[in-house]
Amino acid sequence: MTLIEFPEQNAVFAKDQPEYLPLPAHKFKDSQGRIAFCWKLNWRERLAVLWRGVIWQEVLTFYKPIQPQRLQIDKPEMKKP
Repeated sequence: MTLIEFPEQNAVFAKDQPEYLPLPAHKFKDSQGRIAFCWKLNWRERLAVLWRGVIWQEVLTFYKPIQPQRLQIDKPEMKKP
């Protein structure tokens, strides 16, 4: 999977941190502090999801409390910057 840029993105996390991949994102202006990222699957990954029906998520917490997260297939409603 690859993180991809998208028209509504208004931030890039870790862009100056070579140990991490840059994270193009949309930061919502709401009381929940939501942030959206967009991932693109290659053909092998698409077939694996179709065949197995599962996606694994790995989160680096650095031993801090985990924040609520959600994977979804529908694009959240967001405005272009």
